[in-house]
Amino acid sequence: MKQRIMSGMRPTGKLHLGHYLGVIDNWVKLQDEYECFYQIADWHALTTKYDSTSDLKQNIIDVVSDWLAAGLDPEKSTIYVQSLVPETAELHIYLSMITPQNWVERDPTLKDMAKILKSKEGFGTQVNYGLMGYPVLMTADILLFNADFVPVGIDQVAHVELTRDIARRFNFIYKTDFFKEPQPKLNNCSLICGLDGNKMGKSFHNDIKISDTDEVTAKKVMTAITDRSRIRKDDLGHPDECEVAFKYWKIFGTEEEIAAVREECEKGLRGCAQCKRELGAKINARMADIREKRRYFEAHPEVVDKIIREGSEKARVEAKKTIDKVRNIIGMY
Repeated sequence: MKQRIMSGMRPTGKLHLGHYLGVIDNWVKLQDEYECFYQIADWHALTTKYDSTSDLKQNIIDVVSDWLAAGLDPEKSTIYVQSLVPETAELHIYLSMITPQNWVERDPTLKDMAKILKSKEGFGTQVNYGLMGYPVLMTADILLFNADFVPVGIDQVAHVELTRDIARRFNFIYKTDFFKEPQPKLNNCSLICGLDGNKMGKSFHNDIKISDTDEVTAKKVMTAITDRSRIRKDDLGHPDECEVAFKYWKIFGTEEEIAAVREECEKGLRGCAQCKRELGAKINARMADIREKRRYFEAHPEVVDKIIREGSEKARVEAKKTIDKVRNIIGMY
C-alpha cells in the first residue's frame, strides 16, 4: 500500500509560474510514489471571497485545467472539489467540538487572512465565523483521508502542526489510534518572484500565467527589473544584483547558459533588453508542451468537468470510510 499525500489550492483563477514551480511540479513528481488526493478548496475560498462568487465555477475549471496541463494525471491522483465531498463538513463539525479556541487563533494563516478580510470596505474589524473555523476545516481536509504527508513550504509547517495536534487530541479523548499524525513534506522546489521583484501574484499584476501565450509572456518578461546600476548597454553588469531577470535565468537556464549570461553581463557584452528577449524565449520553450495541453482543456471544458466529478466521487468513497469510522468511535446514532 502506498502512503497517502493530501494537498489543495483555493480556486482563484488561472495559475501562474509561481504555482507551477512552487507547488504543481512537485505534486506531479509525488503522484508516482504516493496515493495522492488533490483538492480544489472552494469552501476555503468563501472565507474571504464570500461576496465574489460569480467566477467561482470558472475559476475551478481554470485551476484544474492548469493542473492537468502541468502533468497531474487523474489515473494516478484523485482530483476533487471540496464542496462535492460533503463528508469534509461533517468531519469539520466533529473536530470543531474538540479544538480549543486558542489553538485556532494562533494559526498564522488565519491571522494573515483576517487582515485581508478586515481591509474589505465596510467590514470594519470583524472576522466572519467561517474564517475563524478555517484552520479546523483545513485539518478536516487532511484527516478525512488519513494522509501520511502534506507537501508544504517551510512557511506552512504550522498548518500541519495544528493538524497533528487535533489528531492527537481526538485520539486521546476517544481512546483510539485511528487518526494518523501527518508529517509535513517540505517542497524541494524553485521559488520565483514576480516581475517587479515582489511575491508573484495575480492581484499584484506581476505574474506570468501558465496559460499565457508566447507573445504575452515575451512582453511581460521585458518589464522585468534588472540591474538598476546599469544605464548603458555596455556598462559592466552585476548579475547578483539583478533583481529579477538573472534569478529567472537560474531557474530556466542550463548551467552553461547561466554561466554565459553571467560572464557576458559582467563584461558589458550583454544588454538587459537582449537578455530579457532571450529569457522570454527560454521560458516559452520550457512551457510549450504544457501550454499546448492547456489549450486543449480550455477548448474542452466538458472533459475537465468529467474529471472533476469522477474524482470527487472517488474521493467520497474514501471519505465515507473515514466518516463511518469516526461516527462509530464517537458513538453517534
